[in-house]
Amino acid sequence: MKIEILGVGCPKCKQLTANAEAAVKELNVQVEIGKVTDIDKITEYGVMMTPALAVDGTVVSAGKVLSKDEIKKILVK
Repeated sequence: MKIEILGVGCPKCKQLTANAEAAVKELNVQVEIGKVTDIDKITEYGVMMTPALAVDGTVVSAGKVLSKDEIKKILVK
């Protein structure tokens, strides 16, 4: 499984990254976490508002900072 944080590095993007890392740690799952900061690549995903969260190439959230628990719910589906 691969999680991508889409954003240019704003404080909200950093918070989403921290929440994703905490969720993965609590679930004790093998997940690769990456960051996409290139605006052109972000728009290729169809994202117009950051931060955004993509799981295995599918955008599951955009324009808000998901909590650790919200991310955990997405990952266990």
